[in-house]
Amino acid sequence: MSERLPYAATAAAGAYDHLRPLPVSVLLDNVRSGYNVGAFFRTADAVAVEKLYLCGITGQPPNKEIHKTALGAEQTVAWEHSWNAADVVSGLRAREVEIVAIETSVHAVDLFDWQPRFPLCLIFGHEVDGVSEQLSALCDTHIRIPMLGRKHSLNVATAGGVVLFELLRKYRRMAEHARMPPDRVTI
Repeated sequence: MSERLPYAATAAAGAYDHLRPLPVSVLLDNVRSGYNVGAFFRTADAVAVEKLYLCGITGQPPNKEIHKTALGAEQTVAWEHSWNAADVVSGLRAREVEIVAIETSVHAVDLFDWQPRFPLCLIFGHEVDGVSEQLSALCDTHIRIPMLGRKHSLNVATAGGVVLFELLRKYRRMAEHARMPPDRVTI
């Protein structure tokens, strides 16, 4: 008999009930691998992001590669495609969304030191070339994942998982502090 139980059926899941949807969207600009796109759908579903923006050459459902790694999450996560990522950013900025590039640039702040302003949109770029200079210039914030080894970056979908779960952790902590009496809040 299996001991596996869906997380939502556990008592621990109650701490996250009031957090859905996470006030985060993800913009994938020119992510060429359908497998990476599918992995983003799966992670986006796991943390309950608001929406995926698939821009440029980024693949979109229906797609065999996306489905193979998304395992049906492409049916549960809101998404839209646009050829022009700058237009999407412009629309998000009009709604006062913080625009955040996940990029190893000289302007980048360490992921664990960053104090996000929700709602926000995370931008991930091409697997080899990263976030384009044009799109990077439109961002309010640049975030770097600490890399202690010899390599300078992670696979884009892996980086997405790291950043999204760190945001979920930070958002939960902010929500918990907001519910505490002011004299009990410690950061």
